[in-house]
Order: sequence, then structure tokens, then C-alpha cells
Amino acid sequence: MKVTFVHHSSFVVELENTILIFDYFDKSRVTECNFKGVLPKLNPEKRIYFFASHKHRDHFDMDILKFADIYPNVKFIISKDAKMSPNFLKKHGFDPGRFKELITYVTIKSDYHIDDIFIHTLKSTDEGVAFYVEAEGKTIYHAGDLHWWQWEGAGDLINGNVVKTYKRQLQYLQGKVINLSFVVLDPRLKENEMRGLDYFMKEVQADFIFPMHMWQDFDIIRRFKSRSENKTFTDRVMDITDENQVFEIDNGVVNSYVEMVPEGDIKISIGS
Repeated sequence: MKVTFVHHSSFVVELENTILIFDYFDKSRVTECNFKGVLPKLNPEKRIYFFASHKHRDHFDMDILKFADIYPNVKFIISKDAKMSPNFLKKHGFDPGRFKELITYVTIKSDYHIDDIFIHTLKSTDEGVAFYVEAEGKTIYHAGDLHWWQWEGAGDLINGNVVKTYKRQLQYLQGKVINLSFVVLDPRLKENEMRGLDYFMKEVQADFIFPMHMWQDFDIIRRFKSRSENKTFTDRVMDITDENQVFEIDNGVVNSYVEMVPEGDIKISIGS
């Protein structure tokens, strides 16, 4: 398996015959951070699936549809809260008839079979869904914005409901062995920044865990690991240090490096 961290919550998972792309957006869409990650070139001979967990601009970019003009075997799995009407698609230059066949809009707590890929959606504690995916004998979890959101000043009732929902949704993953997990670790939560990932690791058996939604504060991974003396526990958490970082996983051995992607490729690809 090959995993590329593009930026924020966007990852590319490349299997033997399949490429899964989660929550990709062009870096220019979000101004809160100076994102520099770009989507690597994809193998056009493989089946390509873009997943969008919800409509927030740091998770969804409608220009992903432009990849249909480049890659012949591409499909899109998009949370229903980001649904685009035929008129909206037409207004932005996309043929509604064509994309009706390429887009699957998904709702919470539902099962989908797309080609030979199985997808189950979990209910987010914010917007949209989280994804559990089975493809080529591998199991993958991408949280989207499903997280232990405990904000200062939100109040016990709101924070308490979020925590209950988070725990309830993760029950679906209990008892499963998850090969790849992409889980929120957000520094904006301050003293509560570790709670979601800490609970996830205690409740879910995941081989490799990739923190995400870090807003470029990669030191949060070190802070998380420093809290635990259990090396077996923390070794499952991947050390993300930069955007466009690649993790090649072969029989449990991880080789990591940062891949330099030419700036022009992505802009040409999506017509920016």
C-alpha cells in the first residue's frame, strides 16, 4: 500500500488496482493556512474513487469533477449534504447527465457497493459522514469531521451530546481490524486536543493511524505520543511532518519520504 498525505485531511491510498482519494481540495480554497500540498499524478490504468465526507471547503472541492476529463476510470462518492443539483452542475460547466452516472451521494449509517468496493457511512459529529471502506482485501477508515469536538464555551449539553454520538458511532468499528485509519487530531481544541484520538486508539484495532485536520501543527503528534509510555500503542501513529509525505507500507514495514510534486501539474489537471 502507498499512502500520500496531501494536506489537512486529504489522503491518497493506492492499492494494486485501485486509488482512493479522501477529502481533497485545492490548497487555494482555504486561506486559514498556507497549504502547499498538491495531488500527485494518478495512474490512469487504475480505478480511481474520490470521497468527500461533507461540504466544508477544507474537505470538498467541486473541481474534483474535472478529473473525469483526465482519468477514464473515475467515480465520486460524495456526502449528500454536498449534493449538487443538475442546474448547479450545468451552471459550472458539468454535464448533469454524465455525472449522474459518476457520482454516488451517500447518507449517514448506510451501506453501498460500488463496483467491488464496500462502503459504510458513519454519522459525523459535525457535518456529513465518516467512511469505512473495504477494497482489495484492505479496510480503511476516514473520519471526515467525526470527532470528539469539545469546545471551550460550548456548554456541557452540546459537548456531552457530541461525545455520546462519537462513542456510539465508533461502535461500528469495534471488533474490526482496520488497516488504515485517518483520525482527527485538532490543536484548536487546546486541552481537549488529544481526547478523540486517545479514545479511538483504546476502542478500535487499527494497524496504522494517520492523524489529520492538524492545521499544519504537526508537532501535535509528538505531544500526543509524549503522553504515553506504551511504545506499542504509539508506534501505530504515523509521524506526519510535511505535506506530500508518502508512506509505503509493505508487510508492516513503513518507508516514509516527502515527494516533490511539480506545482503546475494540479493546476493544469483541474483547469485552475
